[in-house]
Formats: sequence, C-alpha cells, structure tokens
Amino acid sequence: METGGPLRVGIIGGAGWLGGAIADAILDAGIVEPQNLSLSYRSERPDRFNRSFWTSDNQALADRSDGIVISVRPADWPGLNVVAEGKLLISVMAGIRLNALGEHHRTDRVVRTLPNAAAEVRKSYTPWVAAAGLGQEDRTITRAILDACGCQDEVRTEAEIDYLTGLTGSGPAFPALLAEAMMADAIAHGLPREVAKRAVNTLLVGAGRLLEQRDDCPAETVQTFLDYRGTTAAAIEEMRAAGFDIAVSRGLTAAFRKSVRMGEAS
Repeated sequence: METGGPLRVGIIGGAGWLGGAIADAILDAGIVEPQNLSLSYRSERPDRFNRSFWTSDNQALADRSDGIVISVRPADWPGLNVVAEGKLLISVMAGIRLNALGEHHRTDRVVRTLPNAAAEVRKSYTPWVAAAGLGQEDRTITRAILDACGCQDEVRTEAEIDYLTGLTGSGPAFPALLAEAMMADAIAHGLPREVAKRAVNTLLVGAGRLLEQRDDCPAETVQTFLDYRGTTAAAIEEMRAAGFDIAVSRGLTAAFRKSVRMGEAS
C-alpha cells in the first residue's frame, strides 16, 4: 500500500467489543500510531483511545484512512454507505462475500477475515481470504493487523471461511459451553460455586496451553488418556456414547449453513 507516510487505519465499529480489541492490539503492536487511528461510534463516544480520532461519520473516517476495517453486525452492513475507492478494505463480518464488499464500497482491494473475541487477549485465530489480485503490500498489512490479535492463516476459498465461521469464529463460546456444563455438574455434586469456577477455568486454560505447546494433535492426546484406561477414559467413552462427537459436528454444520445464508442475504 503506497501511503506516502505512516499507515493510517480506520475501524468502523471501533466502539464495539471486537473493533475495540483490534484497535488496542494494533496500537500495542506499533502497527499504527494513535494519531493515525480513526474509530467510529454510533451513539456515544467511548472514553478510550483518547489520542485517536473519533467520529460518528463513517465516510469521514474512510476519507482519512489508507486501510479500513469494517467491524459491524452483518445485519447492519447493507445500510453502511461508505465509499472506499482505491483503499484496502478488511471485513471482520461473518457471511458477507468479497464481491459484495467490493461492489458496495467501490474497491477491489478487499480482504475477508474472521477474528474471534479472543482478540481481546491477543489469542484470536483468524482465517482470511483476499480478492483476486490483492497486492503483496496489502497482504503484509493484513497479516500484521491479524497477527497483532493472535495468529492468522490465509485460506484458499470463501467456502473455507464459511466453515471456519463455526469452528473458530465462535471463539471462546464452545470452551465456555463446555465449562458451563462442567461447572453445573460440579455444583450439583455439592462444590461451592467459586471452587467449581476456579477448577473448571484453570482446567481449560491449562489444557489450552498444553495443546499449544505439544506437537501432538488433539486426537493423540485423547488416545493417550484412553490407553491409560483410568477415570478419564471412562468419562470420554461415556461422553461419546451420549453423542458428544455428533453434537459437535451438528453444531459446526449449523454454523456453516448460517454463514452461507448470511452471505446469500447480502
């Protein structure tokens, strides 16, 4: 991206959870200086990023930015009438297709990404796909922004993004769902709520670190516990008999279908 100076980034929806997390991450990583970051809000300006430019006018944000991140609800996107002609446009919205983004905002420099809420703690996994012909400098900037939020992969097709909407775009929701069920069972067995919460949260955080640092894939870790034939194996076998694997597959399929429908609606 030829900017002729320091990179200027605008985040439409910078007052929201994900938009704010991205802003915090790229500032912390030094990708953009505070005075070169623009953020938009809908009704009330947040009391943060006070050295950056805040506006309720999304076109004004776009006009003073080289790269524009769109972080709004997909249902609100059709009413976002912003011209980004000749500028890098990075969408973090589920379902909205590359061609629709390019036509709506009048630019062919479009990237579709899907971070998750773990961007807040710099642990998002973010897949992304680029419009045909996107330049290497735009790709470098995109990778830098997404790496600041965690880690990223450029995928081959939008179908892969649609699938990953359910697998990784849901972020902490699935581990939180497991944690909720485990906590409820612990409390039902008489544990105090705070003890149950600490036990379950520490378990999931520790498991995440273990999987991150080991070379084994998750299947190998599960098999190790099954081979030991102890209490963990008994639990795994009972969960699977109750339909655990099927339930996960059905949930991911539902998320994939929802992502496709959202794109068709746009």
